[in-house]
Amino acid sequence: MSTLVIDHVSRWFGNVVAVNDITMTIGPGVTGLLGPNGAGKSTLINMMGGFLAPSTGTVTLDGQQVWRNEAIYRHIGIVPEREAMYDFLTGREFVVANAELHGLGEKAAQRALATVEMEYAQDRRIATYSKGMRQRVKMASALVHDPSLLLLDEPFNGMDPRQRMQLMDLLRRMGDEGRTVLFSSHILEEVEQLAWHIEVVVAGRHAASGDFRRIRRLMTDRPHRYLVRSSDDRALAAALIADPSTAGIEVDLAEGALRIQAVDFGRFTALLPKVARDHGIRLLTVSPSDESLESVFSYLVAA
Repeated sequence: MSTLVIDHVSRWFGNVVAVNDITMTIGPGVTGLLGPNGAGKSTLINMMGGFLAPSTGTVTLDGQQVWRNEAIYRHIGIVPEREAMYDFLTGREFVVANAELHGLGEKAAQRALATVEMEYAQDRRIATYSKGMRQRVKMASALVHDPSLLLLDEPFNGMDPRQRMQLMDLLRRMGDEGRTVLFSSHILEEVEQLAWHIEVVVAGRHAASGDFRRIRRLMTDRPHRYLVRSSDDRALAAALIADPSTAGIEVDLAEGALRIQAVDFGRFTALLPKVARDHGIRLLTVSPSDESLESVFSYLVAA
């Protein structure tokens, strides 16, 4: 089990600040790193992997400095977003070459190829691979030495739905085993399904950390939206709108439901069942309609 600590890290390129005073701790399990294009995600991952020195601050893995520490690579596996492969090699040759860099051999390479389900194409040249196949061979090369920390920069790019599901299952298993897995992705639905924990970076700054639903509830300056179905929507709406916790209610005839904006999360969640009970109304559906990761992310970017 490994813990990666980013402590007041900044990185600038000339007059451009790519990462600005970020502090976060990445522990065992699966963590999603989120942010719009240009937010500094790749720069941050490159510093976590020891490919880039912080301008200020430190990055440590289990207390050891990552930058200019060759021994640390025994514990880190990296899947970069950019292509870094030799197209004239076969998939097997590429993974074996990476195994040999770690003092390992064919057996370790075969195990890694089997893990990503690429044995069927291991003797084809990488030049013939699809984008998704290239991603899986990059993953095999990152796993060949059985690292305790895995860093993946946009690993789902170019994968078809079946390949994505396979990779998601693999990352879940690794998290369950106690490995530390961090991945960045713009596929928010899959991050929501996969990540135990999220870190959000916006314009080079650390915007949020934790479970995305918990983060959403802490954003008290934003209205919370609910889809509610009941045995008497009009009577329920009339009772709720009289309370200051409810900012607005729309009757959605197509859905046969109420769309409610609540400005006081705690008060509203206590009020709704009480109003229903007092008026003899049965609540059939109560569903948050803006607690998806995509909604949280858009709020944070706009903040």
